[in-house]
Amino acid sequence: MNKRIYLDYNATAPLSAEVRDFFVKELDLYANGSSMHADGREVAKHIETARSQIAGLINASAEEIVFTSGGSESNNTVFNTMLSLGQKLGKKTVVTSQIEHPCVIESSKRLKDFGFNVIYLPVDEYGVIKIEDYKKALEENPLLVSVMTANNEIGTIQDIKTLAKMAHDKGALFHTDAVQACGKIPVDVKDSGVDYLTMSGHKIYAPKGIGALYIKKGAPIDAFVRGGHQEHGLRAGTYNAPVIAAMGCAAENAKKELDSYEKHTRALRNQLRDGLLQKIPNIRVNGHPEKVLPNTLDVSFPGAEGEAILLHLDLLGVSVSTGSACASGSLEPSHVLMATGLGPELAHGSIRFSLGKYSTKEDVDYILEKFPPVIEMLRKMSTLQQA
Repeated sequence: MNKRIYLDYNATAPLSAEVRDFFVKELDLYANGSSMHADGREVAKHIETARSQIAGLINASAEEIVFTSGGSESNNTVFNTMLSLGQKLGKKTVVTSQIEHPCVIESSKRLKDFGFNVIYLPVDEYGVIKIEDYKKALEENPLLVSVMTANNEIGTIQDIKTLAKMAHDKGALFHTDAVQACGKIPVDVKDSGVDYLTMSGHKIYAPKGIGALYIKKGAPIDAFVRGGHQEHGLRAGTYNAPVIAAMGCAAENAKKELDSYEKHTRALRNQLRDGLLQKIPNIRVNGHPEKVLPNTLDVSFPGAEGEAILLHLDLLGVSVSTGSACASGSLEPSHVLMATGLGPELAHGSIRFSLGKYSTKEDVDYILEKFPPVIEMLRKMSTLQQA
């Protein structure tokens, strides 16, 4: 095989051809976007264009967008704001879910160090928030609720509009990590009513190191980098203008391509899912069967280790992710899959296939031809019991 097949788009996406060309041109605009001379004003104009483009992807106003370095910084910023706000309002309960991204989980743990009560909502077998548990949690008068729009591992999509309304009815602020959702499914902050929303550039074919935080007009937020006037005084530092402009370009493209992207990736995902179910016995598709990102397919292969599967696929020229965290140096199985009720063996034997706009039917055909014999071989070699 001459070319590699990349099916790890939920980890990161490549620069699109359009964004790359645009980005290279932007590198010629080297002036400081905060300078008052003509060169600086030109750069500032490109920054504000990008702000409007990013706002357009989620139906926000441009002034509600603050640039960050990415999803982790945006999420941390919201949780850090709760430290002073909780002290001011005398409210020290935060509600989040058991399947959030690690940066939300770790940020919530930090709040516990400062005396906060953190409630971790359980999910059902498909990864959907259990509504009765949510109602019970809201009775604790939380300051903030944080629930991701779509899960990065299993792709399950939450009913953010309903969850946000329920939170607001109890006087709580609502934040959603929409890093995996933006550019893949429609995201509308005016419709959902969220107070904060997190985005990341490299998931929508922009460069790495750039993200955005939507802050609803009037929602409280603390300055997270002090020392300058940039971003309404919230995030000081010289603008990385070419990268910001590139994210704006990517956001505008994502908005235009949303329908075609969804149809393209969903068709390939369904082809891959149906082919795996047909060709490999005794496997489990994780996540919600319908409320799921169009590009995401998480599958457990009983009797085979996820890391062994990943390495064999790698040898076949296919890049995917394992359902467990072993590749990052942890021996613990995926906290997301464990929260859905999978046991450790099934969680360890899971693979996430995440497709993108450059994925093709030929890619899926290749996997369906070469991959089933790998599972058969690994199962014969394995000492694991097949569930």
